[in-house]
Amino acid sequence: MKAEPYYLYKRFYENGDIVEIKVWKTGKSIDKPHGFKYSLVFIRDGKRVVGYDNAEHKGDHRHYIDKEYQYAFNGIDELIEDFFNDVGRFKDEG
Repeated sequence: MKAEPYYLYKRFYENGDIVEIKVWKTGKSIDKPHGFKYSLVFIRDGKRVVGYDNAEHKGDHRHYIDKEYQYAFNGIDELIEDFFNDVGRFKDEG
């Protein structure tokens, strides 16, 4: 199955922060058993500080500041909620 856009969102904030969410429906595979390819990123000062993705052969994972963690994918709604929770936590810590 060819990847089809499922959810695309990009927002630029007045302070320069950027949030970009890209989700494609791909069909299920060994690499993407849930049938989605995704990339969610929060950028501050030109640097990714929060990110969620499932890059080829790395599986579902998240980035928080300079560390990478495995991520348990449980659906698109929860993915977006988890991402924005991390963004909020980063902003609170900053």
